[in-house]
Amino acid sequence: MTLALPALPPLRAPRLGRIERYVLIQQLRSLGVALAVIAALVMLIDFVEVSRGVGSDQDLSAFRILGLVALKSPAVIVQLLPFVFLFGTLAAYIGLNRRSELIAMRAAGVSAWRFVLPAAGMAFVLGVLTVMVLGPLASAGDGLWQRERARISGAAPDARAGAGAPIWLREGDDQRQMIIRAGRQDRANARLLDVTFFIYTTDASGNRDFSERIDAQSAALSAGRWRLTSAVGASIGQRAVRYSSLDLISSLADEEAFERFARPQSTPFWSLPNQIRRIENAGFASTAYQLRFQQLLATPLVFAAMSILAAAFSLRLMRLGDLARMSVAAVVLGFAFFFMNQFSSAMGSAEVVPPLVAAWLPPILTGLAAFTLLFYTEDG
Repeated sequence: MTLALPALPPLRAPRLGRIERYVLIQQLRSLGVALAVIAALVMLIDFVEVSRGVGSDQDLSAFRILGLVALKSPAVIVQLLPFVFLFGTLAAYIGLNRRSELIAMRAAGVSAWRFVLPAAGMAFVLGVLTVMVLGPLASAGDGLWQRERARISGAAPDARAGAGAPIWLREGDDQRQMIIRAGRQDRANARLLDVTFFIYTTDASGNRDFSERIDAQSAALSAGRWRLTSAVGASIGQRAVRYSSLDLISSLADEEAFERFARPQSTPFWSLPNQIRRIENAGFASTAYQLRFQQLLATPLVFAAMSILAAAFSLRLMRLGDLARMSVAAVVLGFAFFFMNQFSSAMGSAEVVPPLVAAWLPPILTGLAAFTLLFYTEDG
Protein backbone atom coordinates (compact mmCIF):
# COMPACT_ATOMS: atom_id res chain seq x y z
CA MET A 1 0.00 0.00 0.00
CA THR A 2 1.47 3.33 -1.02
CA LEU A 3 0.64 6.64 0.51
CA ALA A 4 0.16 9.59 -1.82
CA LEU A 5 1.91 12.67 -0.58
CA PRO A 6 0.12 15.96 -1.05
CA ALA A 7 1.49 18.01 -3.91
CA LEU A 8 3.54 20.99 -2.81
CA PRO A 9 2.50 24.35 -4.18
CA PRO A 10 4.88 25.71 -6.82
CA LEU A 11 7.47 28.17 -5.63
CA ARG A 12 6.71 31.69 -6.69
CA ALA A 13 8.75 34.82 -6.41
CA PRO A 14 7.36 37.21 -3.83
CA ARG A 15 5.18 39.87 -5.35
CA LEU A 16 5.07 43.47 -4.33
CA GLY A 17 1.85 44.60 -2.76
CA ARG A 18 -0.07 47.70 -3.69
CA ILE A 19 1.65 49.75 -1.01
CA GLU A 20 5.13 48.79 -2.17
CA ARG A 21 4.26 49.45 -5.82
CA TYR A 22 2.73 52.81 -4.96
CA VAL A 23 5.81 53.89 -2.98
CA LEU A 24 8.12 52.72 -5.77
CA ILE A 25 6.14 54.71 -8.35
CA GLN A 26 6.34 57.83 -6.19
CA GLN A 27 10.08 57.31 -5.73
CA LEU A 28 10.66 56.81 -9.46
CA ARG A 29 8.84 60.05 -10.22
CA SER A 30 10.93 61.96 -7.69
CA LEU A 31 14.11 60.36 -9.02
CA GLY A 32 13.17 61.49 -12.52
CA VAL A 33 12.66 65.06 -11.34
CA ALA A 34 15.94 65.06 -9.36
CA LEU A 35 17.81 63.63 -12.36
CA ALA A 36 16.33 66.26 -14.67
CA VAL A 37 17.30 69.11 -12.33
CA ILE A 38 20.87 67.87 -11.75
CA ALA A 39 21.38 67.08 -15.44
CA ALA A 40 20.15 70.54 -16.44
CA LEU A 41 22.53 72.22 -13.98
CA VAL A 42 25.48 70.10 -15.12
CA MET A 43 24.80 70.76 -18.80
CA LEU A 44 24.37 74.48 -18.19
CA ILE A 45 27.70 74.67 -16.37
CA ASP A 46 29.41 72.59 -19.05
CA PHE A 47 27.91 74.76 -21.80
CA VAL A 48 29.44 77.88 -20.21
CA GLU A 49 32.76 76.09 -19.63
CA VAL A 50 32.99 74.76 -23.20
CA SER A 51 31.97 78.15 -24.62
CA ARG A 52 34.71 79.92 -22.67
CA GLY A 53 37.32 77.21 -23.24
CA VAL A 54 37.13 75.43 -26.58
CA GLY A 55 34.61 77.89 -28.02
CA SER A 56 36.95 80.83 -27.44
CA ASP A 57 39.75 79.16 -29.45
CA GLN A 58 37.53 78.36 -32.43
CA ASP A 59 34.41 79.95 -33.85
CA LEU A 60 31.93 77.21 -32.91
CA SER A 61 28.18 77.40 -33.37
CA ALA A 62 25.78 76.86 -30.50
CA PHE A 63 24.74 73.48 -31.92
CA ARG A 64 28.38 72.39 -32.10
CA ILE A 65 28.90 73.40 -28.48
CA LEU A 66 25.75 71.52 -27.50
CA GLY A 67 27.15 68.44 -29.22
CA LEU A 68 30.36 68.72 -27.20
CA VAL A 69 28.37 69.21 -24.02
CA ALA A 70 26.35 66.08 -24.85
CA LEU A 71 29.64 64.15 -24.95
CA LYS A 72 31.10 65.71 -21.80
CA SER A 73 28.14 65.93 -19.42
CA PRO A 74 27.04 62.27 -19.09
CA ALA A 75 30.25 61.30 -17.29
CA VAL A 76 29.69 64.07 -14.74
CA ILE A 77 26.01 63.20 -14.34
CA VAL A 78 26.87 59.54 -13.66
CA GLN A 79 29.25 60.66 -10.91
CA LEU A 80 26.44 62.71 -9.32
CA LEU A 81 23.84 59.92 -9.46
CA PRO A 82 24.21 59.17 -5.71
CA PHE A 83 22.83 62.66 -5.04
CA VAL A 84 19.96 61.92 -7.43
CA PHE A 85 18.98 58.97 -5.24
CA LEU A 86 19.48 60.99 -2.07
CA PHE A 87 17.41 64.00 -3.15
CA GLY A 88 14.85 61.99 -5.13
CA THR A 89 14.13 59.49 -2.35
CA LEU A 90 14.06 62.28 0.23
CA ALA A 91 11.53 64.26 -1.83
CA ALA A 92 9.37 61.17 -2.38
CA TYR A 93 9.07 60.27 1.30
CA ILE A 94 8.64 63.87 2.41
CA GLY A 95 5.77 64.14 -0.08
CA LEU A 96 4.20 60.97 1.32
CA ASN A 97 4.63 62.35 4.80
CA ARG A 98 3.10 65.73 4.01
CA ARG A 99 0.05 64.07 2.47
CA SER A 100 -0.29 61.93 5.63
CA GLU A 101 0.04 58.78 3.54
CA LEU A 102 2.88 57.51 5.68
CA ILE A 103 0.73 58.09 8.77
CA ALA A 104 -2.06 55.99 7.25
CA MET A 105 0.37 53.20 6.36
CA ARG A 106 1.90 53.13 9.82
CA ALA A 107 -1.55 53.28 11.47
CA ALA A 108 -2.58 50.23 9.42
CA GLY A 109 0.37 48.33 10.89
CA VAL A 110 2.59 48.48 7.80
CA SER A 111 6.24 48.35 8.78
CA ALA A 112 8.62 50.79 7.14
CA TRP A 113 10.76 47.85 6.07
CA ARG A 114 8.01 46.78 3.66
CA PHE A 115 8.48 49.80 1.41
CA VAL A 116 12.04 50.89 2.27
CA LEU A 117 13.72 47.60 1.34
CA PRO A 118 11.99 47.31 -2.08
CA ALA A 119 13.02 50.90 -2.78
CA ALA A 120 16.61 50.04 -1.83
CA GLY A 121 16.43 46.95 -4.03
CA MET A 122 15.24 49.04 -6.95
CA ALA A 123 18.14 51.47 -6.34
CA PHE A 124 20.55 48.51 -6.33
CA VAL A 125 19.17 47.23 -9.65
CA LEU A 126 19.42 50.72 -11.17
CA GLY A 127 23.01 50.83 -9.92
CA VAL A 128 23.78 47.58 -11.74
CA LEU A 129 22.24 48.98 -14.95
CA THR A 130 24.26 52.16 -14.51
CA VAL A 131 27.51 50.24 -14.21
CA MET A 132 26.75 47.82 -17.03
CA VAL A 133 25.10 50.15 -19.56
CA LEU A 134 25.08 53.86 -18.72
CA GLY A 135 28.61 53.96 -17.33
CA PRO A 136 30.28 52.52 -20.46
CA LEU A 137 28.28 54.89 -22.67
CA ALA A 138 29.32 57.86 -20.51
CA SER A 139 32.96 56.71 -20.57
CA ALA A 140 32.88 56.40 -24.34
CA GLY A 141 31.40 59.90 -24.58
CA ASP A 142 34.11 61.26 -22.27
CA GLY A 143 36.78 59.70 -24.49
CA LEU A 144 35.22 61.27 -27.59
CA TRP A 145 35.05 64.61 -25.79
CA GLN A 146 38.77 64.45 -24.94
CA ARG A 147 39.69 63.67 -28.56
CA GLU A 148 37.36 66.31 -30.01
CA ARG A 149 38.70 68.96 -27.64
CA ALA A 150 42.27 68.07 -28.63
CA ARG A 151 41.39 68.12 -32.33
CA ILE A 152 39.59 71.47 -32.17
CA SER A 153 42.32 73.11 -30.13
CA GLY A 154 44.98 71.67 -32.45
CA ALA A 155 46.79 69.80 -29.68
CA ALA A 156 47.79 66.18 -29.61
CA PRO A 157 45.44 63.85 -27.72
CA ASP A 158 48.13 63.24 -25.13
CA ALA A 159 49.09 66.88 -24.75
CA ARG A 160 48.16 66.63 -21.11
CA ALA A 161 51.42 64.76 -20.62
CA GLY A 162 53.28 67.90 -21.69
CA ALA A 163 54.58 69.01 -25.06
CA GLY A 164 57.73 67.16 -26.02
CA ALA A 165 57.49 64.85 -23.01
CA PRO A 166 59.59 61.69 -23.41
CA ILE A 167 57.90 58.32 -23.85
CA TRP A 168 58.67 55.67 -21.25
CA LEU A 169 57.97 51.95 -21.66
CA ARG A 170 58.89 48.91 -19.65
CA GLU A 171 58.72 45.26 -20.58
CA GLY A 172 60.33 41.94 -19.82
CA ASP A 173 59.96 38.72 -17.90
CA ASP A 174 61.45 37.01 -14.84
CA GLN A 175 64.92 36.86 -16.40
CA ARG A 176 65.24 40.24 -18.14
CA GLN A 177 63.69 43.69 -17.90
CA MET A 178 63.98 46.54 -20.39
CA ILE A 179 63.23 50.20 -19.65
CA ILE A 180 62.78 52.16 -22.87
CA ARG A 181 63.00 55.92 -23.19
CA ALA A 182 62.16 57.65 -26.48
CA GLY A 183 62.58 61.36 -27.09
CA ARG A 184 59.81 61.45 -29.68
CA GLN A 185 57.75 59.19 -31.90
CA ASP A 186 57.01 58.95 -35.60
CA ARG A 187 53.48 57.56 -35.73
CA ALA A 188 53.32 57.74 -39.51
CA ASN A 189 56.17 55.22 -39.82
CA ALA A 190 55.48 53.46 -36.50
CA ARG A 191 58.89 54.31 -35.04
CA LEU A 192 60.33 55.63 -31.79
CA LEU A 193 63.13 58.16 -32.27
CA ASP A 194 66.17 58.95 -30.09
CA VAL A 195 65.68 55.74 -28.14
CA THR A 196 67.60 54.42 -25.15
CA PHE A 197 67.23 50.85 -23.87
CA PHE A 198 68.28 50.10 -20.28
CA ILE A 199 68.55 46.32 -19.88
CA TYR A 200 68.52 44.62 -16.48
CA THR A 201 68.97 40.95 -15.63
CA THR A 202 67.36 39.17 -12.68
CA ASP A 203 69.34 36.66 -10.62
CA ALA A 204 68.04 33.63 -8.74
CA SER A 205 67.26 35.67 -5.60
CA GLY A 206 65.15 38.17 -7.55
CA ASN A 207 67.61 41.07 -7.50
CA ARG A 208 67.91 43.13 -10.68
CA ASP A 209 71.37 44.11 -11.93
CA PHE A 210 72.12 46.59 -14.68
CA SER A 211 73.41 44.71 -17.72
CA GLU A 212 73.56 46.92 -20.80
CA ARG A 213 72.62 50.26 -22.29
CA ILE A 214 71.77 50.67 -25.96
CA ASP A 215 71.27 54.04 -27.67
CA ALA A 216 69.66 54.03 -31.11
CA GLN A 217 68.58 56.58 -33.65
CA SER A 218 65.24 54.81 -34.13
CA ALA A 219 63.39 51.67 -33.03
CA ALA A 220 60.49 50.01 -34.85
CA LEU A 221 58.33 47.34 -33.22
CA SER A 222 57.08 44.55 -35.45
CA ALA A 223 56.37 40.82 -35.10
CA GLY A 224 57.56 40.69 -31.50
CA ARG A 225 60.93 42.37 -32.14
CA TRP A 226 62.47 45.80 -31.78
CA ARG A 227 64.46 46.68 -34.91
CA LEU A 228 67.07 49.26 -33.88
CA THR A 229 69.03 51.32 -36.42
CA SER A 230 72.32 53.18 -35.86
CA ALA A 231 72.65 51.70 -32.39
CA VAL A 232 75.47 51.89 -29.86
CA GLY A 233 75.56 49.35 -27.03
CA ALA A 234 77.76 49.19 -23.97
CA SER A 235 77.96 46.84 -20.99
CA ILE A 236 79.62 47.47 -17.64
CA GLY A 237 83.41 47.31 -17.97
CA GLN A 238 83.35 46.84 -21.75
CA ARG A 239 83.90 49.09 -24.73
CA ALA A 240 80.98 50.41 -26.75
CA VAL A 241 79.90 48.43 -29.80
CA ARG A 242 78.23 49.99 -32.83
CA TYR A 243 75.47 48.29 -34.82
CA SER A 244 73.99 49.36 -38.10
CA SER A 245 70.89 47.38 -37.09
CA LEU A 246 70.05 45.29 -34.06
CA ASP A 247 67.03 43.15 -33.11
CA LEU A 248 65.74 42.79 -29.55
CA ILE A 249 62.96 40.41 -28.56
CA SER A 250 59.85 42.24 -27.27
CA SER A 251 56.70 41.15 -25.46
CA LEU A 252 54.72 44.29 -26.34
CA ALA A 253 51.94 44.39 -28.89
CA ASP A 254 52.71 46.58 -31.88
CA GLU A 255 50.25 49.31 -30.92
CA GLU A 256 51.28 49.58 -27.26
CA ALA A 257 54.47 51.47 -28.05
CA PHE A 258 52.60 54.21 -29.92
CA GLU A 259 49.47 54.85 -27.89
CA ARG A 260 48.98 56.18 -24.38
CA PHE A 261 46.59 54.50 -22.01
CA ALA A 262 43.21 56.20 -21.74
CA ARG A 263 42.54 57.82 -18.39
CA PRO A 264 40.44 55.78 -15.93
CA GLN A 265 37.31 57.93 -16.34
CA SER A 266 37.39 57.37 -20.12
CA THR A 267 37.79 53.60 -19.85
CA PRO A 268 34.51 51.62 -19.99
CA PHE A 269 33.74 49.17 -17.20
CA TRP A 270 34.04 46.13 -19.48
CA SER A 271 37.50 47.24 -20.68
CA LEU A 272 39.00 47.97 -17.26
CA PRO A 273 40.21 44.41 -16.39
CA ASN A 274 42.03 44.10 -19.73
CA GLN A 275 43.39 47.63 -19.38
CA ILE A 276 44.75 46.83 -15.92
CA ARG A 277 46.53 43.75 -17.29
CA ARG A 278 48.00 45.73 -20.18
CA ILE A 279 49.30 48.45 -17.89
CA GLU A 280 50.85 45.98 -15.47
CA ASN A 281 52.41 43.99 -18.32
CA ALA A 282 53.93 47.25 -19.58
CA GLY A 283 55.47 47.77 -16.15
CA PHE A 284 53.38 50.75 -15.02
CA ALA A 285 51.29 51.21 -11.88
CA SER A 286 47.60 50.44 -12.37
CA THR A 287 46.40 51.78 -9.01
CA ALA A 288 44.11 54.45 -10.50
CA TYR A 289 42.47 51.89 -12.81
CA GLN A 290 42.03 49.34 -10.02
CA LEU A 291 40.44 52.04 -7.86
CA ARG A 292 38.09 53.03 -10.67
CA PHE A 293 37.11 49.38 -11.23
CA GLN A 294 36.34 48.79 -7.54
CA GLN A 295 34.37 52.04 -7.31
CA LEU A 296 32.21 50.95 -10.22
CA LEU A 297 31.60 47.58 -8.56
CA ALA A 298 30.52 49.41 -5.38
CA THR A 299 28.11 51.74 -7.23
CA PRO A 300 24.94 49.63 -6.66
CA LEU A 301 25.68 49.56 -2.92
CA VAL A 302 26.13 53.35 -2.95
CA PHE A 303 22.73 53.88 -4.60
CA ALA A 304 21.00 51.51 -2.16
CA ALA A 305 22.69 53.12 0.85
CA MET A 306 21.67 56.61 -0.29
CA SER A 307 18.07 55.44 -0.76
CA ILE A 308 17.88 53.91 2.73
CA LEU A 309 19.57 56.96 4.26
CA ALA A 310 17.07 59.36 2.70
CA ALA A 311 14.11 57.19 3.72
CA ALA A 312 15.32 56.86 7.31
CA PHE A 313 15.63 60.62 7.72
CA SER A 314 12.15 61.34 6.29
CA LEU A 315 10.04 58.78 8.18
CA ARG A 316 9.50 61.01 11.19
CA LEU A 317 5.85 61.99 11.49
CA MET A 318 4.87 65.55 10.70
CA ARG A 319 3.16 66.01 14.04
CA LEU A 320 6.46 65.40 15.81
CA GLY A 321 7.97 68.38 14.04
CA ASP A 322 11.61 68.93 13.02
CA LEU A 323 11.09 67.13 9.68
CA ALA A 324 12.90 70.00 7.98
CA ARG A 325 15.81 69.61 10.38
CA MET A 326 15.98 65.88 9.67
CA SER A 327 15.91 66.52 5.92
CA VAL A 328 18.77 69.00 6.19
CA ALA A 329 20.68 66.46 8.27
CA ALA A 330 20.17 63.87 5.50
CA VAL A 331 21.56 66.27 2.89
CA VAL A 332 24.52 67.14 5.13
CA LEU A 333 25.24 63.45 5.71
CA GLY A 334 25.02 62.82 1.96
CA PHE A 335 27.61 65.53 1.28
CA ALA A 336 29.72 64.11 4.10
CA PHE A 337 29.67 60.77 2.28
CA PHE A 338 30.73 62.54 -0.92
CA PHE A 339 33.72 64.21 0.74
CA MET A 340 34.62 60.98 2.56
CA ASN A 341 34.51 59.16 -0.78
CA GLN A 342 36.75 61.79 -2.38
CA PHE A 343 39.19 61.63 0.52
CA SER A 344 39.24 57.85 0.38
CA SER A 345 39.83 57.99 -3.39
CA ALA A 346 42.77 60.34 -2.84
CA MET A 347 44.21 57.94 -0.27
CA GLY A 348 43.76 55.06 -2.68
CA SER A 349 45.34 56.95 -5.59
CA ALA A 350 48.32 57.80 -3.39
CA GLU A 351 48.57 54.09 -2.46
CA VAL A 352 48.18 54.92 1.23
CA VAL A 353 45.39 52.35 1.43
CA PRO A 354 44.61 49.50 -1.01
CA PRO A 355 42.17 50.37 -3.84
CA LEU A 356 39.73 47.73 -2.57
CA VAL A 357 39.51 49.42 0.85
CA ALA A 358 39.39 52.93 -0.61
CA ALA A 359 36.49 52.04 -2.91
CA TRP A 360 34.33 49.94 -0.57
CA LEU A 361 34.82 51.58 2.84
CA PRO A 362 32.71 54.76 2.25
CA PRO A 363 29.60 52.96 0.86
CA ILE A 364 29.78 50.28 3.57
CA LEU A 365 29.99 52.90 6.32
CA THR A 366 27.13 54.86 4.73
CA GLY A 367 25.01 51.71 4.46
CA LEU A 368 25.66 50.77 8.10
CA ALA A 369 24.77 54.31 9.21
CA ALA A 370 21.55 54.21 7.17
CA PHE A 371 20.51 50.82 8.60
CA THR A 372 21.31 51.97 12.14
CA LEU A 373 19.19 55.08 11.76
CA LEU A 374 16.35 53.09 10.20
CA PHE A 375 16.43 50.55 13.04
CA TYR A 376 16.35 53.40 15.55
CA THR A 377 13.48 55.17 13.77
CA GLU A 378 11.35 52.09 13.14
CA ASP A 379 12.09 49.78 16.05
CA GLY A 380 13.32 52.21 18.67
